[in-house]
Amino acid sequence: MSTWEKEELRKIAETDDLHIAPFRDDGKTYGTPTWIWSVVVDDGLYVRAYNGHASTWYQAALRQKAGRLTAAGITKEVAFDSVNGPINDRIDDAYRAKYNGSAYLQPMIGSRASSATVKILPLEGKRMEPLTGIEPVTSSLPRTRSTS
Repeated sequence: MSTWEKEELRKIAETDDLHIAPFRDDGKTYGTPTWIWSVVVDDGLYVRAYNGHASTWYQAALRQKAGRLTAAGITKEVAFDSVNGPINDRIDDAYRAKYNGSAYLQPMIGSRASSATVKILPLEGKRMEPLTGIEPVTSSLPRTRSTS
C-alpha cells in the first residue's frame, strides 16, 4: 500500500462522485460500483456505510480488503481498512463541513454509519482503466448538497 498523491486526494476531496467496487468473493471480479460519500482527513480518504454493518459493499470491502475506486476522473486499485477510535470525531467534522445542509448528514455521523467507517488506501503503482459497460449502483444519498 502507499499514500495518496496530494493532487489526487485534492481532486477526490472536491468531488462528490466517488464510486467503490470491492472485489467479489472470487477475489478477482469487481463488484458493482457503488456511489458513496467520501471525506478527506489529513492525508487519508474515508467513507462510511449509510446502512452500517448491514451494507453489502461494506461487508465485501472488509472481507476482500481490496477493490477499485473511481472518482474525479481517477480509477485506482485500492485497499480497504476498518477504522475505529478518536479519528472518527475528525471524520464527523469533515462530513459536517462537506455535506452541511443535507438531510442525510445526521445518519452519516450517527453511530450506525460511524461504526462502519472505512479508510481507502491506494495500492502502489496500480492505476486502472475506468470501468465501462457497468452501471453503478446509486445510493439513496443525494448527489447534490446545500452550499449554505
